[in-house]
Parts: sequence; structure tokens; C-alpha cells
Amino acid sequence: MGGRPVSGARLKAAREAAGLSLVAVAARTNFSKSLLGQLETGARRVRREHVVAYSRALNVSVETLEAPATDPIRLALEWLVSDSPAVRHTAVGRRVGASLAEELERRVIELRHFDDSIGGRDLYPVVHKELTNAQEVVREASFAEPIGKRLLVAVSELAQLAGWVASDAGQYIEAQRIYLDGLSAAAAAGERPLAGQLLSSLSYQIANIGSPSDAAILARAAVTGARGASPVVRALLLERFAWASARSRDHEETRRALDAVDDAYESHSPGIEEPEWVYWLNRSEIDVMAGRCFVELGEACRAEPLLSRAIESYPPEHAREVALYRTWLADAYARTGNLDAARATIELARIAAEGASSSRLDRRVTEIERTVA
Repeated sequence: MGGRPVSGARLKAAREAAGLSLVAVAARTNFSKSLLGQLETGARRVRREHVVAYSRALNVSVETLEAPATDPIRLALEWLVSDSPAVRHTAVGRRVGASLAEELERRVIELRHFDDSIGGRDLYPVVHKELTNAQEVVREASFAEPIGKRLLVAVSELAQLAGWVASDAGQYIEAQRIYLDGLSAAAAAGERPLAGQLLSSLSYQIANIGSPSDAAILARAAVTGARGASPVVRALLLERFAWASARSRDHEETRRALDAVDDAYESHSPGIEEPEWVYWLNRSEIDVMAGRCFVELGEACRAEPLLSRAIESYPPEHAREVALYRTWLADAYARTGNLDAARATIELARIAAEGASSSRLDRRVTEIERTVA
């Protein structure tokens, strides 16, 4: 784009600060209201010409629209980009060793934990750059076979994260491409549980915005193919199968899958090693997914206590996830006829969504607001 990247949320904030509606900005540019709305919600990527058009319409400089350097989150993300292990190691030679693999393994953990509090529209450019750099190392550098396997695993984990944050940013086609690239890397490394994680992540996206029946097929394949998966990994894969089944309105399959999730999770123990990428899956997350499935199946009365109890357990820095879960709680309230509680709950989610930089959350809030209006 040239200059600093500008998020859709930044354009929206500048427009609102200028007191202009989308219609007014559309009238001052060559872009339609619908396109501008997609830019601001992250459904479309912001390009240089969009930033220039906003600067002219709002009568501000392009520099004003660019993310301020004093933003601590932006500074942290820029530090990560400038300190890419793959770039630093390959700059001193094409032969790479264990130190690069170790740094990439640490980096993917750092980025994964950033996702707890940073929305996809802000985090995706950073993760995508890291993934691109790592993929280039695998293609171009030379290394011993054991190092090659570790690099492939790091690439596939980065791909899963990049696909996840791309989907959160509303870039669904890009997310699918990245998930499939990661699946190939995991298969080449012989990591079947990780391949299952990538396939089930894609299933989750398709269940939300595509064909739930197709999603269920992918999710079932992930469960079946992830031979040797640890208990918590198996619980995660089964959760996504339960969700795809619920979205398909398959009551029986959903209940069986949710029971299997509980069984798998309860079988975990300190003596069984789990991959770091399932660090976030706990009892509250499992209850949230069960509650969401019950809402989809029309059993809102069963969903409400599960969702309420789980939401109360989350720390404040997980604002995006709590807001997402509140949309399901609002949906449950609405389906049981408690519209006052539904409206109050979705209002809390809407307030959180304003600073979350998550198209997934924006879309969900809009959807529920329409049902309780």
C-alpha cells in the first residue's frame, strides 16, 4: 500500500470523528456506500486508493489516517514484523539449523497468544508476513531432515493461525487457501493431529459462512484422520464436528459429538503431553460450544445457564471472545422470549465490538441486533 497499513476500523473512526455518514463519504468519492461499509468492517481489504479517497473526503492528510506510531499495540506488532526470525537467519546464509526452528516455534506461540486480545484485522498482516517468510525458508534454504520437519510443523502452525485470523478479518477465500497450504505442510511433516486441526479449522469457517453439511464432512474427516491425537486435541476436533452437526440441524449427531467431547476432555491428565496450540481449550470453552449448539438446535433454555456461567469466568482482556459469546447468550434470551435481557446483552457485545477489529464479531452482532430489534 505504501506508508503504514490502515485498517477499516481506522477509516470508520476518522469518518465518524468528521461527523460524516457512509452516504456522505460515498458522495464525495468514486466508491459506493456498500463498498465503504465492507472496507470499514474488514470484509474488503483497504488499499491505497481507498485511503487517499477517505483523506480527500474527510479533508485530512493520508498521514492522519495511518495508524499512529504511539499506539502500543501497533508498536508491538511492528516490532514482531521487523524482528522476523526467518528473515534474520536467511540473511546470513542459506543453510539454517536448530536455532531458527526454535525461534519460529517461540514466535508462533507469541503470535497465537496475541490472538487472545487482538482482532484479526489488526493481527492478520503480521501473521501473514511471518508465514510467508517461513514458507520461503522451507522452499529456498537448506537444512538437515530433522530441522526440515520442525520447520514444516512451524509453517503449518503459522498457517492455522493465519487462516484463523484471516477468517476473523472476513477474508474467507484467503483463509481457505492458507488452511489448505498448512494442511499440506502438516501432512508432509507426518503430523496427523495438526493436519486435523487445520482441516477442522476450515470446517468451522465453512459451517459459519458456507454449507454446514460440507463442514460436517470435513470435521468428521479431521476426527477420523487425526490418529494418535491427545485427549484435548481430540476434544477440540470433536467440538468442531458438533458445531457443524448443529449447524446442519442434526440433533442426534450433535448430541453424540458433545458427549464424546466431554469424554475426551475428561480423559486428559498431567501425564499426557498436549500441543501448545490447545492451551485455550478448557471447561468454559466446552460449555460455550455446547451452549451454542443448543441454541442452533432450538434448545435455548439449556443454552442460557451454560453460556452465562462460562462468560463470567473469562478475564477482561478476552473482550472479543466474551463479546462473541454474549451474542449467543442474547440469541438464547431472545428465543426464550426474554427480549429485555437479549437487548441488554447484545448492547454489551456491540460496545466491545467497536474496538475489537473483528469482522466475525461485527457480523454476528449485526445479525443478532436484527432479531431483537
